[in-house]
Amino acid sequence: MGGIGRALEGRIALITGASRGIGAAIARRFAAEGAHVVLTARTRAGLEETDDAVRRAGGGEGATLVEMDMRDMAAIDALAPALRERFGRLDIMVGNAGVLGTMTPAAQIAPDEWDEVIAVNLTANWRLIRALEPLLLASDAGRAILVSSGVAPGRAYWGTYAVSKGALVSLARTWAEEMAKSKLRINVVNPGGTRTGMRARAFPGEDPMTLKTPDEITDVFVRLAAPGCTEHGQIVNAQ
Repeated sequence: MGGIGRALEGRIALITGASRGIGAAIARRFAAEGAHVVLTARTRAGLEETDDAVRRAGGGEGATLVEMDMRDMAAIDALAPALRERFGRLDIMVGNAGVLGTMTPAAQIAPDEWDEVIAVNLTANWRLIRALEPLLLASDAGRAILVSSGVAPGRAYWGTYAVSKGALVSLARTWAEEMAKSKLRINVVNPGGTRTGMRARAFPGEDPMTLKTPDEITDVFVRLAAPGCTEHGQIVNAQ
């Protein structure tokens, strides 16, 4: 992780999947850079743990916590009026929440698992875009970052996860083209191999100490979230 300044001073940032792993690391870093972070996750305990870390990182009064399941599309829709009432805008959206599903051949994917992974990894991000685009456009420098994966082009046995991440890249590029003449900048981050629980489940025999920690890959997120960012419609590798 690079040096911490105040690159996001006064920015309002929404981060999904913020109770652990990459999402929690982004929350800590953004807070240290001066942003007020709005954090979503399914578990209150996990959110409160991240909130404690945000305060230690310099987040002042702490984060705004939203206990929410990304499969609950009505809850996603309800975010917009709540954010509009409190902040009047949204400067940064990080679509990080995701589920792995089962590593299995495509023909053996269970239908209910297909539905869940597509809902969380793809459809929920579309609903965020649908709900929050007006608030991002109300910012003087709206920034959206969607978290994809190196398997997005497709990889054997990665099943619905690879499909969902590939479609997410397509969604981001589509949205970016539509917003080309606006002040909104939209990009995708491929975190690469990172020391997270999801990575451990996907590669149970891998030595986690050979991987970067989530905190060590946050520089790219700060760069793409900053008001001065000019990148748009890009897939950016975090390492």
